[in-house]
Amino acid sequence: MASAANLKQKKKEVKDLAKKIEEAKIVILADYRGISVEDVTNLRTKLRGANVEYKIIKNNIIKRALNECKVEGLEEALAGPTAIVVGNEDYLEPSKIIYNYAKDNDFYKIKGGIIEGKVVSAEEIITLAKLPSRETLIAQLAGALLGNITKLAVGLNEVVKQKESAA
Repeated sequence: MASAANLKQKKKEVKDLAKKIEEAKIVILADYRGISVEDVTNLRTKLRGANVEYKIIKNNIIKRALNECKVEGLEEALAGPTAIVVGNEDYLEPSKIIYNYAKDNDFYKIKGGIIEGKVVSAEEIITLAKLPSRETLIAQLAGALLGNITKLAVGLNEVVKQKESAA
């Protein structure tokens, strides 16, 4: 049987993880089987640059933390070795980093996650990761709006020219 000190330490781990999950904008669960230490170190470096935490935690602790947060629907994702990615600032960048890493490493699989308190599947995280960045979307919107305004200005100018030639 586990010692009282060991149980106290595990309860603290569960409580700390539950707090991180509640505060996170995105939580991604991934299967890291077959990945080298060097590859994981590179992944952690990329994630750290985006202010994202990457940890390998026992499934039992993750389950208990999810229960404490009253999150349901990720039980199946907690089979086999699990890495947990927690991002507090942005949900797009961590999903892109993990997706690109999984794309380049056949063994690394996204299992599912939580985005702003809502449980999502691996497919939903992958769809999110494939979206262009916020800056790119704003630039595309500005380009589309500018194009329409330009067309309107040209059209109005042609109307003025027709009116002048008719007079």
